[in-house]
Amino acid sequence: VQLARHKDRPHTLDYIRRLCDGFIELHGDRRFGDDAAVVGGLASFGGRTVVALGHQKGRNTRENVQRHFGMARPEGYRKVLRLARLAEKFGFPLLCFIDTPGADPERESEERGQANAIAECILTLSQLRTPVIASVIGEGNSGGAIAIAVADRLLMLENAIYMVVSPEGCASILWRDSSKAPDAAQAMRITAQDVYDLGIADEVIAEQGGGAHAVPDAAVTALGEALARTLAALVPADLDVLLAQRYERYRAIGSFFEDAQAALVAHTATSHATNGAEPYANSLTRGASV
Repeated sequence: VQLARHKDRPHTLDYIRRLCDGFIELHGDRRFGDDAAVVGGLASFGGRTVVALGHQKGRNTRENVQRHFGMARPEGYRKVLRLARLAEKFGFPLLCFIDTPGADPERESEERGQANAIAECILTLSQLRTPVIASVIGEGNSGGAIAIAVADRLLMLENAIYMVVSPEGCASILWRDSSKAPDAAQAMRITAQDVYDLGIADEVIAEQGGGAHAVPDAAVTALGEALARTLAALVPADLDVLLAQRYERYRAIGSFFEDAQAALVAHTATSHATNGAEPYANSLTRGASV
């Protein structure tokens, strides 16, 4: 958990600027204002125009206050909607980078329709007629993460986490003791390996040298290679098939089986990930045809 939150891990803008050429950032939701906790715009990735967006944290107190610690407000999620619809309109693939402790819970955000903005993101991405790839690069917490995680493929860095609530929050709710956060983290199965085993993530990308915070260039390169492979497999696919598979994969999340063998069979049947190349060392990839 602490590795996923490390301040020196590459953030969304680091990945976009290092992996893409000609990034043009777009601001605002055209309704209320701009949210610095969400960044996005047009870019060229592997010679193909894409729309790239994601949560953005800071590296120091001043930057984190400016970025609201990566906790998006309603205008941030409506910016996501604006960018997603732009991608669909012009047939550009959508790349989403997830790194948030959760959506902003302040009263002002609730008054401006936070729940509605998140729900609208989930609905729109579930029906978006263009390939969508989501990558968890740090924290993926609660609805704030799910809002931009409805995708055809979900990639996770090795030390990233994906969860319904923070371990501290879970421990406080269940045991009224935040010091039991390690127990909560283990019980919730939030690691990349856990999420892969549950059939939610399609690929776990190895982090070298102790983590992405220690060797950021290696993390950027590894994620770039995974994105290129995944995009090459998705772009030629029939959009109607992609949409049907996108729907089924998210309907299957949370399915519960008491019988381990039944769970394995169901997991195999509902896994629709595809990758055209063998995974590199120490990474995990789920393989099947579109």
